[in-house]
Formats: sequence, structure tokens, C-alpha cells
Amino acid sequence: MASEFDLIKRYFNRPHEAAILGVGDDAALIKVSAGMELAISADMMIANTHFYPDTSPWLIGWKSLAVNISDMAAMGAQPRWATLAIALPRSDENWVAKFAEGFFACADRFGVALIGGDTTRGPLAISVQIMGETPPGASLLRSNAQPGDNIWVSGPLGDAALALAAIQGHYRLTHDELADCSKALHQPQPRVHLGLALRGLAHSALDISDGLLADLGHILERSTVGAEIWLQQIPTSETVSAYSHEPLVQKLILTGGDDYELCFTASANHRDRITHITRGLGLNAAVIGNITQEQQLIVRGMDNKPLTLKEHGFDHFA
Repeated sequence: MASEFDLIKRYFNRPHEAAILGVGDDAALIKVSAGMELAISADMMIANTHFYPDTSPWLIGWKSLAVNISDMAAMGAQPRWATLAIALPRSDENWVAKFAEGFFACADRFGVALIGGDTTRGPLAISVQIMGETPPGASLLRSNAQPGDNIWVSGPLGDAALALAAIQGHYRLTHDELADCSKALHQPQPRVHLGLALRGLAHSALDISDGLLADLGHILERSTVGAEIWLQQIPTSETVSAYSHEPLVQKLILTGGDDYELCFTASANHRDRITHITRGLGLNAAVIGNITQEQQLIVRGMDNKPLTLKEHGFDHFA
């Protein structure tokens, strides 16, 4: 049975030019680029809360890093470094090897260096801290939405939540439909290039992890504004669109979360430029509403009438 240090050395110790000193010492050493600010975020993934233990370890590895990189995208930051702390019920080299493959596939895709972390025995849990760089004053915040701003989402919503509903037996999908929706659930694609392109264009931004309404609500609260959005303008995949007339699926689009698309606001004067940017990145982005002066959130359904929703998104302590 491999020891803690054997696992680290075999599967997580990779030299990377982005770090002065990485895995293997008491602390890592990094050098932030001249004239840049450091953006830092952290997320945890717990078995049976964020993923099922029998999920492919490759996909768990990818997602554990991807959701953190998505936070950098939402800030308009270039992701650079990450640390990984993982609790394992036992020393399972096969599981760790596949997890590491998925983790580093994501790291290589987005240019992130793993520079340290920890392993221990315990219930399966993964904690990643991500660090990135952004020019001073260029970060995208939640607190600067302006009345009259367009509200954008960077891509289709509802796939991850619909896949989870099907896995849990709450909704029936065909094998192919479940496979399509599961891509968003298990292998989210952080919108890093869009986040970088939105510097100087977007007034506010965040990534959608807990549901559109819950996450948009954070922007409204921090910016002390309101919003009006239209359900029929939210982009959806072919599978979700096919069932979007059903109340449950409409609820998943609005409150399901886990798609990790960006939600951002920008002046209507930038609409054509942002459309050009998103199309160039191959994204199915759309304006779904507007920021209002009145501090309330109005959601209009498929018939354009206001919807009444009891829940706005996922709450870890609800």
C-alpha cells in the first residue's frame, strides 16, 4: 500500500515553469508577474454532496480543478497556480492515478501549475485553492452592475441540473440525452477566454454554480440594484429545449446550477462587441434581461407573465 508521500511523488509532483518552487517542500514559491494583482479562490467537493463516489475519478479530477478555474474566469483573471488537498478513505493507487490524469488534463488545458497541497485519510473530500493574475483595477466584480445594463449568460443552462435529476430518478431521459447533459455536470468548461475579453467591458460578473437566480441575486445584492429576466431568452441545449415547456425543467434552468457558465452585466452600448467576442469563442451567449433601478428580481415565464418561485438555487445548509 502506497504511503501519503508515495502518492504525492508518483502522481502529483510535476515541475512547472510557472512556479519557482512547487510540490515537495514546506511551501511553494511563486513570482507574480510585474504590475499584476493576485486573485485567490478556493472550493471544496465532498462525496455524496458534489459528486457520487462511483463517478469516474478522471471526471472528479477534472471538475475539482475546473470549478476553481471558473472562479478565475468570473474575475477576469488568468489562472496560474493551484494547491490540492485531498482526503481518501484508503490508499487506492488506481483511483488516485485516474484522478490525477483528469486533474492534470484540466490543468494543462488552462495552463495551471499544481504547486502544493496535502493528502490525508478520511471521508472522500477534495479542496482546491486557485491563484491567478489580473491587472490592477481590471478585475470583474459582483458590485458594479448598473441600471440599464444588459444581463448576459455565456452559454446554455439546465443541462447539469437535468442530468442530475435523471441520475437521481426524478426525471426520465434517453441514454443519449443523459450522455449529452452529463457533459456539463461532470466536465464543465471554464470560460477563461471570455472572462479575459470582458475586462473593461463588463460591469459585473460571476460564474453560475448554485443556480442562475441565486447567483444573479449576489450581483443584485452587492450592486444594490434589481433585474428583470425572460425565461424564453435563456439559451438551452437541444435536450433541455425539448422539455422546456415542463415546469420542472423550467425550474432547473433557473435554479439548478452546476453549469459554470458566466453571468455578467454590461452596457447595452457594448452589445454588438460582446456578441462578436462570444461568437468568435464559439459560445452560445445571450442577453436574458436587464438591470433595473428597483431592487427586486422579476422573472418572466414563457408567456411573459411574472413567475413566482419559492427557491432561487442551491444552499449547502438548507
